[in-house]
Amino acid sequence: MMEAADVAIIGGGVIGSAIAFNICAIDPRVSVVVVERDPTYRIASSALSLSSIRQQFSAPINIAMSRYGMSFLKSIGSHLSVDGVVPEVGLIERGYLYLASEAGKAALEENYAVQHRHGVDVALLDRAGLSERFPWLDTTELAAGSFGLSGEGWFDGWTLLQAFRRKARSLGAKFIAGDVIRLDVADGRVHGVRLADGTRIACGSAVNAAGPWAGAVAAMAGIELPVHPERHCVFVFDCKDPPAACPLVIDSSGIYFRPEGQFFVCGGAPEERAHRGDQPLVVEYALFEDVIWPHLAARVPAFAAIKLKNAWAGYYEMNAFDQNAILGAAPEVPNFYFANGFSGHGMQQSPAAGRGLAELILQGSYRTLDLGPLGFERLRRNEPLYERNII
Repeated sequence: MMEAADVAIIGGGVIGSAIAFNICAIDPRVSVVVVERDPTYRIASSALSLSSIRQQFSAPINIAMSRYGMSFLKSIGSHLSVDGVVPEVGLIERGYLYLASEAGKAALEENYAVQHRHGVDVALLDRAGLSERFPWLDTTELAAGSFGLSGEGWFDGWTLLQAFRRKARSLGAKFIAGDVIRLDVADGRVHGVRLADGTRIACGSAVNAAGPWAGAVAAMAGIELPVHPERHCVFVFDCKDPPAACPLVIDSSGIYFRPEGQFFVCGGAPEERAHRGDQPLVVEYALFEDVIWPHLAARVPAFAAIKLKNAWAGYYEMNAFDQNAILGAAPEVPNFYFANGFSGHGMQQSPAAGRGLAELILQGSYRTLDLGPLGFERLRRNEPLYERNII
């Protein structure tokens, strides 16, 4: 079977769908085909995401992208409504709270200084300030905390994904199911995308939005991309005496927790416990019992009496080079574009990344936000753009 499109997008998760929407919104005459390997999204990173959004980054470009994302979510009806129906993403703006021991205090203060210079509404708290604002915290061994006063929280990522898809389709984008097995590359350009069922999609440009599998897709164009799947486990628990007005808390241990309806969700692990590579999506319950719960109980005394209700595992698309997104055209194949390596930030950065890639493909440059610092060229120059605040 033959298909043809001006732009073929490999990956129909939140990033690929956001790019499709923005291309069609900018120029409805441009034909777009999106290929998604699992149209049920059962194990897709977008479907399994905790869908949180923050401005407390150490890299200014990430701050700018998330500020754009928050503005987009707050005005989602003006962007993604279809036939008068406005998506309800359930945005809860309750902030992030980063906690630091004496060993991590200097880094927290440095991050705060960057955030303050870029207009982030954040408060730097000492131990007494933490105890006063969050009396349910055990502040033993804490030296400081950074709390987002506005512009941070969490939302329904599944609804955002479906809203991007629905709006893109209403504007003319076509979504098809299939596994991409080859790219037709000749004379330094991608000319087509081949699927396992024999379908060939002739295209003027191709976008790699394949999430955790982006490295394999890049290899089809002869390009090494340092993006791999990394398994993360999320645990849902109930607490009979829940802490009041709880934000999303990132403990000094690296473990996080936040409310989710009447329950709480949590995850994270010390660096040595992180799973790299194509690990099966199997929940590691020992991680909760042996590592996470003891830290939770130590930080919030009420969490000493909790009940595990549910758990799941999902993949981050980790950029091993510097844990930041890789965006833009491939130097050797200029009509092949990267939208990869978000390292757990894809959901919140999807509005900005989608807009930026659409502008770059259609107009030749970034117009709304300059996403140039996240270009692939930094890998070739060996100039990593490190992000300290990774969860």
